[in-house]
Amino acid sequence: MIGILRGARQRLARLRPVRVPDAPARAFRDLWPGDAARGARLLRGEFETAGTARMLRPGAPGAEGWDPPSGTPAWRAAAHGFAWMRDLRALGTDAARLHARALTADWLNRGADEAVADAPEVTGARLSAWLGHWDFFAATAEDGFRRAVMTRMAQDARDLSAALPAEAEHRGALAALKGAMAAAVALEEDAYLQRAVRFLPAEIERQFHPDGGHVERSPAAQLLALQDLIEIRNLLHGAGVEPPPHLAAVLDRAAPALRLFRHGDGALALFNGTREEGSALVDLVLTQGQARGRAPAELPETGFERLQAGRTLVIVDTGAPPSGRAAGAGDGGLPAGADRLAHAGTLAFEMSVGRDRLIVNCGAAPAAEEAWRDALRATAAHSTLILSDTNSAELRANGLGRRPEEVETARHEAAGAQWLEASHDGWRRSFGALHRRRLYLAESGDDLRGEDMVEMAGDAAPPGFVLRFHLHPGVVASLLQDESAALLRLPSGMGWKIRAKGARVALEESVYLGAEARRSNQVVLVAEEGEASVQWAITRVSMPGPGQAAPES
Repeated sequence: MIGILRGARQRLARLRPVRVPDAPARAFRDLWPGDAARGARLLRGEFETAGTARMLRPGAPGAEGWDPPSGTPAWRAAAHGFAWMRDLRALGTDAARLHARALTADWLNRGADEAVADAPEVTGARLSAWLGHWDFFAATAEDGFRRAVMTRMAQDARDLSAALPAEAEHRGALAALKGAMAAAVALEEDAYLQRAVRFLPAEIERQFHPDGGHVERSPAAQLLALQDLIEIRNLLHGAGVEPPPHLAAVLDRAAPALRLFRHGDGALALFNGTREEGSALVDLVLTQGQARGRAPAELPETGFERLQAGRTLVIVDTGAPPSGRAAGAGDGGLPAGADRLAHAGTLAFEMSVGRDRLIVNCGAAPAAEEAWRDALRATAAHSTLILSDTNSAELRANGLGRRPEEVETARHEAAGAQWLEASHDGWRRSFGALHRRRLYLAESGDDLRGEDMVEMAGDAAPPGFVLRFHLHPGVVASLLQDESAALLRLPSGMGWKIRAKGARVALEESVYLGAEARRSNQVVLVAEEGEASVQWAITRVSMPGPGQAAPES
């Protein structure tokens, strides 16, 4: 019903003519750094987003880069959203400026009528990108080009304002609201601005939990949503509009919440569609967000825990997956639920020591083809328990189907040591099983111990299960001959050992997509037949030098 009403508003709005000024009434500046390497690839005709690269060239046969055959909906949404402007700007050359114009003109001629281009989140992103880079790509262009861009901008602003509030139940709705505000200020359309500001408090309430975590439960979405909030705050201040108090309040919570997801290298943990992101960008966002204080130990409503002792850090996913939408895809084929990027990784954890990552999840490829994208969303791509080769949540193209419904967590601390006990019921329907994970981090940080249990209904024996500990590519792993333990050497030279009781220790290949795709390894604990629990420990050890024997298990 909401979608029908919104569509009717848009159709009525399009009957009204738009006022098209010669140029934006207010100058904007995109706050965030681009990637010159991605900009150079774009000059060569290749657009890369979230690790997926495809051809995007002006004037190429077959409308390459804009139409459905060119790529997945997520990849095309990024292309039509124009945030890649900042990558060309990072090059700082006339060739980059001219290429930005050429791609924009090509989009106006051949891409503007694609369904994904009209999705509110894509329209909002494009408006923000055009306005934030106006001086870079359009201010010195010829009159016909500027007029065409301004005309489309005015039409988009009219349609987007009529579409508010956006129907999407994820960060895309915030991007739509931000774009509508930016266009309203640039076009001096006070009615558009008042409408957007009116919807802002309710959207903030929908987007963020009381602990400051974003509803998508994704560190990447947390970062992007925080960027949106900062831009909205600056935009309203610059326009002389008093922001609603909800905005300052959520910034005070959301910025510290982002800190929980940072490893010692400053980049983000890999949960729910997240890639590392550069530490410099995270620093800049935290600075712009005026984040103060240390990372919180937990986000109870969002469902994440942070254990830290000595130089060791453990980040654990202890929340139920976000809600989805039975209706499936939204505008332009884009998922509409908050679970659109959700992974089946409940109770997975990551571990780092100083600036070295040790235990990781495999990462994400949210813009890749479905098979590769979902392989990284699977439970087996996370450092957690996998029961009978079955995902803890059902993976669907637009989110999740069956999923954990009850995730319980208890945390205790004493004398610097920390205990965490958590459970989820993701396999209750399939097997009548509950997964319970216990973690203990010693006060020195040199000893992480765990126990994973499968609790079955009645007296049923648990089906086979394994525990996977994916290793960062920088970790060198070797298996002891008796398969009782594995030795792990960090890039710093520090040594760790993982051993288990109730399971055989194996070493297998893995893959890591925190940034570029890299080969890696994983330690796999294969539960012995009939076992319902496996105890394991990851402890610091002195690594043997050349010709020396390995430490005893």
